Amino acid sequence: MGNQKQKINISLKKAQSLISKIIAMQADNKYCIDIMQQNLAAIGLLKSAHQMLLESHLNSCFRKAMETSNEKRKQEMISEILKVGKLASK
Repeated sequence: MGNQKQKINISLKKAQSLISKIIAMQADNKYCIDIMQQNLAAIGLLKSAHQMLLESHLNSCFRKAMETSNEKRKQEMISEILKVGKLASK
């Protein structure tokens, strides 16, 4: 799990750095296409981090909840996953 967390942090930090660069490019009136390319790169990093977070959650918290006999908790976890899935598809 530690390696996965490290990969997530790396993706998030790279995205953060790119966003700072995009803001500076916008302020400096850089070429729109160049800004959009950097923006897409940041989006890609954030999507990658999101996928890793989801995978980590499914393999830990979600799995533990599904192994219990607490039906209420199972339903809450399923609802959470569906909610996150719906938000990600927007």
